[in-house]
Amino acid sequence: MKKKARVIAFYLPQFHPIPENDKWWGKGFTEWKNVGKAKALFKGHYQPRVPTDLGYYDLRVPETREAQADMAKEYGIEGFCYWHYWFGNGKRLIERPFNEVLSSGSPDFPFCLSWANETWKGFDHGLTNRNVLIEQSYPGIDDYTAHFYAVLPAFKDSRYIKVDGKPLFMIYLPLANPEVLVFIKCWRELAKINGLDGIYFVGQTNGIAYNATQILETGVDAVNATRLIAYFSKRSTLQKIKGRLNKLLRSMPLVYSYKETSKYFLHEEDRNENMFPSIIPGWDHTPRSGREGLVMTDSTPELFEDHVKRAVSLVENKEPDHRIIFLKSWNEWAEGNYVEPDMKWGLKYLEAIKNSIKK
Repeated sequence: MKKKARVIAFYLPQFHPIPENDKWWGKGFTEWKNVGKAKALFKGHYQPRVPTDLGYYDLRVPETREAQADMAKEYGIEGFCYWHYWFGNGKRLIERPFNEVLSSGSPDFPFCLSWANETWKGFDHGLTNRNVLIEQSYPGIDDYTAHFYAVLPAFKDSRYIKVDGKPLFMIYLPLANPEVLVFIKCWRELAKINGLDGIYFVGQTNGIAYNATQILETGVDAVNATRLIAYFSKRSTLQKIKGRLNKLLRSMPLVYSYKETSKYFLHEEDRNENMFPSIIPGWDHTPRSGREGLVMTDSTPELFEDHVKRAVSLVENKEPDHRIIFLKSWNEWAEGNYVEPDMKWGLKYLEAIKNSIKK
């Protein structure tokens, strides 16, 4: 199948137990605990979400990873962008699924990495407190060098996704610390030393705190814009007041229509060769944060397909290598942000992608 766009799906490797999660949340914790205990908090709230075809999987199981890749491939997704956690001084978390994909050579499905260079706090991950769980640090050149050589086998793997002949590596927060610029310079030099044509760095922005120009000034090659909360700056005064009153008087989370919010996920600047837009099937953070979360209601496969088609129209006339659209996300179940089949919609969100990108 010839495609109008290169859809790369963000992939959360969290669904398996690790000692740190045992300590923070209890023995055997995975994100499925948050997903399973979620409750409807207002009329029409779609919770809990129940997976079907793939079930409540464990990413230590090779057959699960194969089934995910087969499904993604069938519906036109080019590859997975695995979230990659390196907190400094060699500290990594939830790296096992990707390490096994790399070492085993299976599944035979393209991949790249996105460095989630962010401090973990309890509230963001399902606890009621905002305490720091693990802090992101930038120890200096020695650590950046060790980080590069830890990732180098992936860069040299034939499955690794490339742009302009260079392995694509995303930085989630390119403006988090001035040391990120040192990190980028270090990796570019190490890439040349190790026989690579370079690194194709992509910086991510939500389009609110920082604009694309600011991100590009860090030295990255391109920008991935998520614009998940771009609608917030467009709300009327009445909408803002209504949201606050619902929160204060009815203990409701922030609730907005997907039909309205999705209008702002994309922008004309996404036509630029160095801008990679995001497609977003939905959002509901309440499995992690309860009534403090943000919910986008009434997402449907039809609305999502319209959204995907608009994204495709923004990239289809670019150079073929640059027709990249990031899918946010493949399997962020606790954020209501996934396309894997569930009890309500089955494969329809995947069908929406396939319908939109095939020639």
